[in-house]
Amino acid sequence: MPERLTEMLMDTWTPLIMLWITVLPSIYMAPMNQSQVLPSGSSTGLKRLNEEQRVLHRSRRGWVWNQMFVLEEFSGPEPILVGRLHTDLDPGSSKIKYILSGDGAGTIFVINDKTGDIHAMKRLDREEKAEYTLTAQAVDRDTNQPLEPPSEFIIKVQDINDNAPEFVEGPYHATVPEMSVVGTFVTKVTATDADDPVYGNSAKLVYSILEGQPYFSIEPHTAIIKTALPNMDREAKEEYFVVIQAKDMGGHMGGLSGTTTVTITLSDVNDNPPKFAQSLYHFSVMEDVALGEPIGRVKANDLDIGENAKSSYDIIEGDGMDIFEITTDAQTQDGIIRVRKPLDFETKKSYTLKVEAANIHLDPRFLSGGPFKDTATVKIVVEDADEPPVFSSPTYLLEVHENAAINSVLGQVTAHDPDVSSSPIRFSIDRHTDLERQFNINAEDGKITLATPLDRETSTWHNITIVATETRNHSQVSRVPVAIKVLDVNDNAPEFASEHEAFLCENGKPGQVIQIVSAVDKDDPKNGHYFLYSLLPEMVNNPNFTIKKNEDNTLSILAKHSGFSRQKQEVYLLPIVISDSGTPPMSSTGTLTIRVCGCSSDGIVQSCNVEAYVLPIGLSMGALIAILACIILLLVIVVLFVTLRRHKNEPLIIKDDEDVRENIIRYDDEGGGEEDTEAFDIATLQNPDGINGFLPRKDIKPDLQFMPRQGLAPVPNGVDVDEFINVRLHEADNDPTAPPYDSIQIYGYEGKGSAAGSLSSLESSTSDSDQNFDYLSEWGPRFKRLGELYSVGESDKET
Repeated sequence: MPERLTEMLMDTWTPLIMLWITVLPSIYMAPMNQSQVLPSGSSTGLKRLNEEQRVLHRSRRGWVWNQMFVLEEFSGPEPILVGRLHTDLDPGSSKIKYILSGDGAGTIFVINDKTGDIHAMKRLDREEKAEYTLTAQAVDRDTNQPLEPPSEFIIKVQDINDNAPEFVEGPYHATVPEMSVVGTFVTKVTATDADDPVYGNSAKLVYSILEGQPYFSIEPHTAIIKTALPNMDREAKEEYFVVIQAKDMGGHMGGLSGTTTVTITLSDVNDNPPKFAQSLYHFSVMEDVALGEPIGRVKANDLDIGENAKSSYDIIEGDGMDIFEITTDAQTQDGIIRVRKPLDFETKKSYTLKVEAANIHLDPRFLSGGPFKDTATVKIVVEDADEPPVFSSPTYLLEVHENAAINSVLGQVTAHDPDVSSSPIRFSIDRHTDLERQFNINAEDGKITLATPLDRETSTWHNITIVATETRNHSQVSRVPVAIKVLDVNDNAPEFASEHEAFLCENGKPGQVIQIVSAVDKDDPKNGHYFLYSLLPEMVNNPNFTIKKNEDNTLSILAKHSGFSRQKQEVYLLPIVISDSGTPPMSSTGTLTIRVCGCSSDGIVQSCNVEAYVLPIGLSMGALIAILACIILLLVIVVLFVTLRRHKNEPLIIKDDEDVRENIIRYDDEGGGEEDTEAFDIATLQNPDGINGFLPRKDIKPDLQFMPRQGLAPVPNGVDVDEFINVRLHEADNDPTAPPYDSIQIYGYEGKGSAAGSLSSLESSTSDSDQNFDYLSEWGPRFKRLGELYSVGESDKET
């Protein structure tokens, strides 16, 4: 307590003592000669003023104050006396003048040039400028000559506590985990004070909490905020509003203070287990619910948030653990119960399950508080539904021989209604799977019968769908696939695998293999194909060829002798009988064509035609084709050359002795129209082939016989063309052999009396003199001049 009292007294009297120290020297400066003085001299200085030619000597200087002090924010009715300047050379007369220069000289600081007193004219602020550097000098008042060198000194602004602490970074936000122990670090705040930190306690700050207790505390000097109350629960209160105060002067009375706010939020930890809202849940579900369909939801509430509130659900007990499953909804954290296997009301009508909800993320610090899980009971009731018929098997496989008789029974399908009130079932075939309607089914008992003959070689499998429908509710329908396999019977004879044509060399040797043939059978015996080959009975003693059965079920054709000749016989036909090993066996006869050919010495076939003998010796077929191609090419070139020669144009170059002007020919005659044809012999229009009789068309065979008309006598010159054409047109219209479409008729006669008139001026009965061109002037200025020209021409003609 004594130390606290002493500290308070020091904080109170320190500014007063400093003020006294600052002002007191200025009051007693003159008599005590303890002011800041310019360098003072003795009599040597006075002699220097009177005798300027004499050599100057360094004078003895008095003691000097390096700085003065002035209290900031100090104001009064009169200017503040900061201090006094005085020199030893001043005898008290008015011959010495003091001059002040530097920071604020003349404005902030003013000096009395006679006494050397310095006054502050304005209120000073240390936070704005802490010190001023000035220069003082003593000069002769009459001559302004310096008596001593200038001296520099500093005026410092003495600090007072005029600035309150400020929290520049506030307001603050902080987070601390809930349930933290006492003393857990929350955050740190910082305040600043503009006062002088090295002078007094004006900038000495002390922190305290005004609001927020007893939950939090703050260290007075470091401003570190910590928890002060244990086990703060976020679920009870999540956010706290704390007010922090910073006070200068070490927190004592008279100090200035500033405040800021800190919003502290408790972050969540997993300190709460999940809890079901109810201990028993009831659900009902139809027995025909689809697999995977949700039937109900359960919810375990957790007071925590985020990851700490996530839970997983499991079925831990019950008689439906394999029938149902439970999953977690990631969005709502609900437990969703779904169906895993089909339900059957007739088999089991209810289920009881025990579900558990447990936190996923655990905090070891709170495990001692108990298990972070909870359980609930779920009862599920299965309700009856009208179910479709159920087949005795999910699929059916039937087998039938391809030679089965029509209406024979292939197999049977069965189905029943699983409902308590059983309904009769009717069967049918989905005709989309039996487009050819090869099968039928009995609607009452489900027996499948054959409707059309089967052929395994055409289709081995038939896949149809059988439909079962309840008679009481036609919407209850079930389907089942039925696969019908057609079994093979030996109903196809073997035959050659392909059309074989063998080639026999004229220079072949006896016993040489001419061709190897193979056979195929559309049937499919269980033990595989085995073929028997033989010649026809009348060909057993064939003098030219023989056959040999190979182990791979093929047949080799061999030549009995050599010396075959194309001139004697070019082609041989060898019938071969092929039999299978079925029951009963089937056989067929195939004929092998053997062609005699000319071969090289190594047995390569070169030519199989008789005409090849007429070729020159040593000339091959390829060489002959090349020669013919060359000849044809030469003929084409010759024809093109002749054609170009016939159609060659006349030379465009004019001979030297020809005059170009003589080649200009002018035609002004437009023609005389129909009158020009009077000089034409119209008899040339007649068909000379038809004079002696009618010649029918070659492209159309007439259905009616038309009596040919008598040939027309030659028409004399000057016959009327119009009359001639009309006669021919009448004959064409009455010709029954003419095609039922219009044939092209060429008419060179225009006829008379055309409404358009003739464009020729040769037959014009009017003359230019009969024309009146005055109307042209009415068409505008452009045609007026043309009318005048024609009018002038008419007048000239009359003249």
